[in-house]
Amino acid sequence: MSIGEVLAHLRGDFPDVTISKLRFLETEGLVEPRRTPAGYRKYTWMDVSRLRYVLTAQRDQYLPLRVIREHLATMREPLTEVTDSVPAEAPAEIRLTREELLSKAGLTEAALKALEDHGLLKSRPGAGYDADALEVAMAAARLGEFGVEPRHLRAYRAAADREIGLFSQLVTPLTRQNGPAGRARAADTVHELAALTQRVHAALVRAGLREILGK
Repeated sequence: MSIGEVLAHLRGDFPDVTISKLRFLETEGLVEPRRTPAGYRKYTWMDVSRLRYVLTAQRDQYLPLRVIREHLATMREPLTEVTDSVPAEAPAEIRLTREELLSKAGLTEAALKALEDHGLLKSRPGAGYDADALEVAMAAARLGEFGVEPRHLRAYRAAADREIGLFSQLVTPLTRQNGPAGRARAADTVHELAALTQRVHAALVRAGLREILGK
């Protein structure tokens, strides 16, 4: 099926779904339609089943996409009875001690302290380090292998703060609507906005380096 045909199948149960939403779920790895030689997306019924699962979990359980992705990774295919298969509770949020973070990320104590000094990550009072802190730490460790130091990443902290200010203006009204459902929509909106700005950033960097790469 084309993306338009998939949208038509889903619209009856999910009237708010859009082509942009389907493309976003693809970029998040929740569905992987094959591509024709011309680059057009082609969906199978299994893809539609996965999309129904995702959309149902968001609408009825208010689960974030990260949690839904974890559920899909542990489920057997074909998916059946989507509404019955949505878990009632999300798995516990990751919490790491300082030692666990250093071990999992492959960072030295000095590198972690430098990241904290530059405002790139921090622990939650009494709760240790969360999944986002681990992601920053792992990326910083990998960048360090290329000679990129924490001080070089300060610009990303400043850029993130600007995005936080912009996105908060866009999603704050959503958090005031319909209780948990509004907050879930706000969380998904933030996730999509962040994914889109990451794509813009990556494209700009590639374009800027194209001459150096000889392409």
